[in-house]
Amino acid sequence: MKTTVIGAGVVGTATAYYLWKHGCEVTVIERQSQAALETSFGNGGVIHVSEAETWSRPGMPMKILRWLGNEQAPLLLRYRALPEMWRWGIGFLRNCAAARFRRNTLANLRLGLFSLDALHEITTEVPIEYDRATRGVLKIYRSSEALDAATQACEVFARHGLSYRSLNPAESVAYEPALASTERSLVGTLHFPLDEVGDCRKFTQGLATWLAQHGVDFRFGVKVVGLHAQAGTAAVETDGGAVSADVVVVAAGSFTPLLLKPLGIELPICPVKGISITVPSAPWKGAIGTPTIDDENLYGLVPLGDRLRITGSAEITGYDPTVNAARAKAMVDRVISIFPEFASCYDQATAKLWTGLRPVTPTGTAFMGRTRHENLFVNAGHGHLGWTFGSGAGKLVAGLVVGKPADIGLEDFPDPRQY
Repeated sequence: MKTTVIGAGVVGTATAYYLWKHGCEVTVIERQSQAALETSFGNGGVIHVSEAETWSRPGMPMKILRWLGNEQAPLLLRYRALPEMWRWGIGFLRNCAAARFRRNTLANLRLGLFSLDALHEITTEVPIEYDRATRGVLKIYRSSEALDAATQACEVFARHGLSYRSLNPAESVAYEPALASTERSLVGTLHFPLDEVGDCRKFTQGLATWLAQHGVDFRFGVKVVGLHAQAGTAAVETDGGAVSADVVVVAAGSFTPLLLKPLGIELPICPVKGISITVPSAPWKGAIGTPTIDDENLYGLVPLGDRLRITGSAEITGYDPTVNAARAKAMVDRVISIFPEFASCYDQATAKLWTGLRPVTPTGTAFMGRTRHENLFVNAGHGHLGWTFGSGAGKLVAGLVVGKPADIGLEDFPDPRQY
């Protein structure tokens, strides 16, 4: 079978890998000069099954309203984005109901656990160095109410495969000594041992290089200008000419809806801008060794090889990739308030600031499967969990392309054929 994948981020590249494993002839079209130069380039670096909870959850609408206009808010909705996203917003509000939130989160948890196994499958078969670490993730809490609510949620999800343990402040510092400076402010932490760390860019580029050496045709610097899908045939129009295929898989992240709209397919995927700030860890003697997430303020500090990375900002502002200096500064200030030693690593002149557009759906769950066109598939909408879900989503969609039954139940994921 001749297949074409649009997008060489982690989702598209993993899809290409599993299509190749199924014996397909695979072409990957990517507008950038290499794989993983957009949303997969500088993400948080955590493969966190523990983060399966969707952003559309009870209480979130009121938080977003309170945060309107606040440049330091964890999730900032720009007024100018409102006219373009009213339909998406209605869907988001509907999915903040408790029953929908639980269903969507459990769907993500299933995909996360499946994807972790798929990631291990890939790295067993393909030699890739990507700064992998397996100390799990710590989520810190400074209020009993927040810790109790998080623990209750974990108890529910633990029945479905989530692994976690509660640590008191002293136990938290024993596991991660860098927390000593903030021990007095902690009421406790939650540790998630299944979560891992790795550089998504290094993984994706390493996998793409290996695939290219094994017959997958990567066409970098090629822009898609149109799609055609008719019974039994498909074609991708690019600025370098047409590429024909039996099946096309669109895995272009936040840009997927723009590619599909001319075909009458209107997927509700909203670009949500994230920021990461990466610095060398060497100046901090005894630097943090465990990814640590402030679950109340929605940011994290992640050790990544010989670097440290702050991540966590979410800004709904359309397709604008501009770095917001005020929001970046707020992230740094929050980290320093918890880890004063981080100030020795941060130099505004040399810190690497990056933005990426996360493809977020109203349900918080991704589109994975066939569209209304028989030979056109989609693999997009993984939100802030593209690195977590990428390997599994690639395996799942590649299997559907070649006619395999779905590896996990898809009944709680949105069906692309309905749009």
